[in-house]
Amino acid sequence: MIDLNRAVAVCMASGPEAGLALVDELVDNPALKNYHLLPSVRGDFLDKLGRRAEARAEFERAAEMTENARERTLLLGRASSCAQQEAGPR
Repeated sequence: MIDLNRAVAVCMASGPEAGLALVDELVDNPALKNYHLLPSVRGDFLDKLGRRAEARAEFERAAEMTENARERTLLLGRASSCAQQEAGPR
């Protein structure tokens, strides 16, 4: 979890690409396998980079992993926002 927090700090200081590189190193960490904040943070970084389809998938995965209804609603909202931005203006 410390490494995930570090990735967020790096994103704030150096940008989402730098933060994403650190998060990607954590994806196979068994201790974080079922931790919903890992795909949530990854989705946020991908969204900031304009990689909406990947971000949407990460937010949806995080929503499936959380047991907190409010977090699930927030994450699904982020996923929906990414889908709308993917589709472009109508």
